[in-house]
Amino acid sequence: MGNFDRKVEKFIEIFLEQNGYVKVVQGLQNTLLIAVTGLLIGILIGTIIATVRVLPKYKLLPRVLNGVCSFYVAMFRGTPMVVQLLVFYYVLLPIIGWNITGVQVAMLVFGLNSGAYISEIMRSGIQSVDPGQMEAGRAVGLGFGTSMMKIVIPQAVKNILPTLGNEFISLIKETSVVSFVGAADLYVAFSYIGSNSYEFMVPYLVMALIYIVLVLLISLLIKLLERSLKKSDRRN
Repeated sequence: MGNFDRKVEKFIEIFLEQNGYVKVVQGLQNTLLIAVTGLLIGILIGTIIATVRVLPKYKLLPRVLNGVCSFYVAMFRGTPMVVQLLVFYYVLLPIIGWNITGVQVAMLVFGLNSGAYISEIMRSGIQSVDPGQMEAGRAVGLGFGTSMMKIVIPQAVKNILPTLGNEFISLIKETSVVSFVGAADLYVAFSYIGSNSYEFMVPYLVMALIYIVLVLLISLLIKLLERSLKKSDRRN
């Protein structure tokens, strides 16, 4: 216990007296910023792709768009997140002349990656909605797109809310790889403390605890949203 106590004291010294907490706060902010932005971009892209993939394939344009979307999903689901980060940061963005920070690259790549997964989640949610809902919308004069956005997709989101919560949790945990492109996340912050104290056990234990707390808070939020939606359904 004495050895562990010394490790804790060293961690507290670096964390408080040498402003290690500043890096931890910055790392936590970047972690949440990347995950939240990635989820929002992913929901937007995923909804568009899912809508395209459920379109009737009678004409050429829907078939072409479906092929493009299928390729997009296969590409981002078939490669690891860290590979996507490295390719965008060191290859694609320099070629097109974009000079953006590692955090911004991470937000972009996380959003594109999440869009591929959420598209499949959203597609299953759309297909779980009674087809009569779409028919009812078309019967009162609404177009396909309007019926989809105002009737079908809101019901689909209710069905897939827990799965979207799991996707958000996955994004939070996957932010630990953004240090490969120079983004300062929680892993970078606690690695800094460990490097300066020459003791990594306590910093990494605290980092794991923070991730656990984040996941528990997200899970609680999703449960509260589900409960609220169920109440609104009962009132309707």
